[in-house]
Amino acid sequence: METKINEEKKLISPTDKMSYMGRIDFDDPNAPVFIWAGSNVRMRFKGTSVSAVIYNRRFFNKMSLGYVIDGKVCSVDFGDESEWEKEYCVTLADSLEDTEHEIVLFKRQDASHYFKFLGFIIDGEVLDAPVLPKRKIEVYGDSVSAGAVVEAHGYEGKTDPEGQNGIYDNAWYSYAAITARNLGAQLNCTAQGGISVFDNTGWYHSPDFIGMETAYNKLCYFPEGEKGYTPWDFGRYTPNVVIFAVGQNDSHNEADGDPDITDAAFRTRWKEGYKTIIKDLRVKYPKAYFVLLLTVLGHDPEWDKAIDEIANELGDEHIKHFMFTRTGKATPGHPRISEQYEMAEELTAYISSLGDDIWK
Repeated sequence: METKINEEKKLISPTDKMSYMGRIDFDDPNAPVFIWAGSNVRMRFKGTSVSAVIYNRRFFNKMSLGYVIDGKVCSVDFGDESEWEKEYCVTLADSLEDTEHEIVLFKRQDASHYFKFLGFIIDGEVLDAPVLPKRKIEVYGDSVSAGAVVEAHGYEGKTDPEGQNGIYDNAWYSYAAITARNLGAQLNCTAQGGISVFDNTGWYHSPDFIGMETAYNKLCYFPEGEKGYTPWDFGRYTPNVVIFAVGQNDSHNEADGDPDITDAAFRTRWKEGYKTIIKDLRVKYPKAYFVLLLTVLGHDPEWDKAIDEIANELGDEHIKHFMFTRTGKATPGHPRISEQYEMAEELTAYISSLGDDIWK
C-alpha cells in the first residue's frame, strides 16, 4: 500500500515488497515490532531519498538506528533522553542518484528500546523485495553476540570507555552477523547483553534478573513489552546452524553471591540448565548443527571446560564445542570491530569445514 505524504513522497507500508530478518512481532502487520538486536527490514527502491517512520519506546541509553544504504553501513541518532515514547520520521538518505537502491534498516542495540516499524518514505517507486538467502543461522548469546560497544575505536584489548550510553553498540558488526554474511546465510540473533543461563543470575534486567532459560523461547523476552512476555513460534524459522554462546555472565549473582563454576554442586546444576535448553532446541531443530562456544572476552577457562563437558555428555555428533584461538584471553572489555572480525573469520572457517551437507 502506498500513502502519499506530499506530491513527491509517499509512505511505503511494512506489508509492501519488503524482506524481514529476525524475531519480529508481526501481530500487527502494519506496525511490526523490532525487539532483538540485529532484527532488520530490507527494501529495494528507485528514487533519490528514503526515510524511516518508527514509533519508539525507550528504556535507557541514547537512541540510534542502524541502516545500510547500497552496501554502506550507517547510523543515525534520534530523540533525546526526555522522550520515552514517540513517533519519529528519521531521514536515512537524500540526494541519491535517481536510480535503483537497497536499504536495510536494523536495530543496533538490544533491550535499551524497541520500536514499531511503520514504513519507509521514498520519492520514487518501490521495487521487488530483496531475496533472502536460503541458508539460516540462529545465535543465542549475550552482549558480544549483540555487538555491544564494538565501535569504541582505540579500545581494542582494553576495558570499555566510561559513560558510553550505548553509542558504540552496533549489532551489524557482531561476530554472529559477520559470520552469517560470510556464509551467505540469514540470521536470527537472539542475544541480550548481560544475560546468563539461569534467571536470577547474570547482569540483565536488574534487580529481577532474566536468564536465557526465560528468554530463549520468547519473541518479547522482557515484561515491559506491550504484551509482556510473548512466546516465539519456532515454526517461523528453522535454522541449519545454531550457535549457543552463553556463559560469560553466569558467574554473577547480585542477590545471592557469585556462583563458582569450580563448585561441584553449582557446576552440575549449571550444566543441567544449559543442557535443558539445548535439548529442547534439538527437538525443535532435529536436523540442525549446534555449535557451543564462549567468546574472546576474558573469563575463567573453567567455563570453557564445563561447556566441553556438556558437549561430550550430550553425546550427539551434531552438537560440538568450538573454541577461538583467543577464547577468554583477548580483552577485558567488549570485543571491538576488529576483534569481532577475528572471531567471525575463525567461526566461518570452522562452519565451512563441516561441509555443504549441514545446509541441506
